Amino acid sequence: MTRSDPSHPTLFSPLRLGDIDLANRVVMAPLTRNRATHGNDAPNALNVAYYRQRAGAGLIISEATQISQQGQGYVWTPGMYTAEQVAGWKAVTGAVHAEGGKIIAQLWHVGRISHVSLQPGGQAPVAPSAIPAKGKTYVESGFVDVSAPRALALEELPGIVADYVKAAENAKAAGFDGIEIHAANGYLLDQFLRDGTNTRSDAYGGSIENRVRLTLDVVEAVVKVFGKGRVGIRLSPVTPANDARDSDPQPLFAHLVARLDEARPAGRAISCPSTMTRCERLSAAPISPITASTAPRRSRRSRAGASMRSLSAGSSSPIPTSSSGCGAMRR
Repeated sequence: MTRSDPSHPTLFSPLRLGDIDLANRVVMAPLTRNRATHGNDAPNALNVAYYRQRAGAGLIISEATQISQQGQGYVWTPGMYTAEQVAGWKAVTGAVHAEGGKIIAQLWHVGRISHVSLQPGGQAPVAPSAIPAKGKTYVESGFVDVSAPRALALEELPGIVADYVKAAENAKAAGFDGIEIHAANGYLLDQFLRDGTNTRSDAYGGSIENRVRLTLDVVEAVVKVFGKGRVGIRLSPVTPANDARDSDPQPLFAHLVARLDEARPAGRAISCPSTMTRCERLSAAPISPITASTAPRRSRRSRAGASMRSLSAGSSSPIPTSSSGCGAMRR
C-alpha cells in the first residue's frame, strides 16, 4: 500500500469534503485563543501567524467566532460582524491559502455563557429561558461567574438567525472555504435544544420538534449563503459543559441528526466528552456512558478510530481521519 493508492486511503490521502478539496485528512479542531485585538475584537498579525503555522492540515476549523457582540462570552475572542474583523480574517485566510491550506469559520453565539461587561450596554446575556448557568467566563479582570440571563422574546429570534446569515456573508467575503455552525457545548443553539435550559412554551420550546427549530432555521439560512457543500455543524449530545443538561438526549439528537440528514449540510462534527462513547453512531445506536475503568481505553480508540462517513445516499465507507480530541467529522 502506498500513499498514492486510491483504493487504500491513508491519513495523508486527498479527500473531497462536501465541495471542499483537502490535501490530506488531518482536521485541526477549533481552539479558542483570546488573541483578538483589544477594543475591536479583530484578528491581527498574531492570529495570521498562528493559522499560517498550521496550514499543513487538510482543513482548519477556526476558533469560535461570535456573530455579534451579544454573542460574545469571553474577552478578546474574534468577531465576524464588523469591517475591521472581516479585514483581519481576510489576512488569516490569505495566509492559509498561500500555504496551500483550507480553513472554515466556526460561528457561535454563546447565549447565557457570558457576562454583562461583554454585552452591549452592559445588558444581561440572552438565553432561551431565564435560567442562570453554573459556570464561569473570562473577562479583563480574570475569571468571573457568568451573569444571569434574560429570555429571548419570540420576536427576537429572527434577528438571531439574521446575525448568523450576516456573519456567514462576512466569512465568505473574508475568504473562508466554508463555515461550521457551533451548536454544541452549552452555547445558545445547544441551550435551545436541551430541556434543562429551554422551558419555553412557544414554538421554540417544549417538544423535541420545537426545540430543534432554531438550529434548523440557522442551518437553512446559512446554507443559502455558502451552499450545502460548505456548511457543517458541531453537536455535543451528552456533554456537561457549561451546565448543559437534557433529560433524554438520545431521542433529541437522533431527531436532530435525522433532520440534518434531510438538509444534507457538508458535515457534522460530534464532540465526544469523557462521558460518552461511540458518538459517531448517534443516529443508529444508544448513547452509552464511559465508566472510569474503560475511559482511557475508549478515549484512545475515539482519537484513533473516528471516522468520516458520506451522507450521500448509499455510501457508508469509513475513512480514517485525525482529530484533536474526540470528534467525528461526517461528510
